[in-house]
Amino acid sequence: MSHPVPLPPASAPSTPLPASAPGASADPVPRTGSWPTSLTGAPTSAELLDFVRHAAADKDLIASLPLDPEGRTWLRLEGPRGSEAWLIGWPPGTGTGWHDHADSVGAFATAEGVLKENSLAVRLPSAGWRTLELAEGVDRERHLVAGRSRAFGAHHVHEVLNESSVEHAVSVHAYYPPLPLMRRYSRSGAVLRLEQVERPEDWQ
Repeated sequence: MSHPVPLPPASAPSTPLPASAPGASADPVPRTGSWPTSLTGAPTSAELLDFVRHAAADKDLIASLPLDPEGRTWLRLEGPRGSEAWLIGWPPGTGTGWHDHADSVGAFATAEGVLKENSLAVRLPSAGWRTLELAEGVDRERHLVAGRSRAFGAHHVHEVLNESSVEHAVSVHAYYPPLPLMRRYSRSGAVLRLEQVERPEDWQ
């Protein structure tokens, strides 16, 4: 069984997490915005974070998302300079499962409710494995109430959850480059197993 290399705790200030979910019914809809970006090149993590913060504070945008009591819903947004962005609704008790975003960096902000992020401060091998045994001390946990946000780097492994039993949560997510794939994992104690690789056609 392979052993990943632990990383230090993430210091950055929490998808699509657009994976399929039962009852998720909203079709992606492009929208525009006037969030600041740098003048040239790819958007930075800081710019993605600024984008999701501004979008999460846009009450009209948040109100435009149809909510479903049975499953997550989403609208596709126009992120800064070619980035991929999503507005996502989370019914009580829903979550993403463990996954990563391959080489994309990203950010997300909670607009309504509270989201919990469980993440791993560990660098996974890029290929050639199905099962890993995680070392002690690699787990991180964050609770993002409305107005809180989070940026993360490439190969970030996490799950995002709405643990409320009564309240929807809504969040905004952005990624660059647009997600080439997402790897999905299952976890049993310290054992992480690669279960599936999803590509954009699987969720769009």
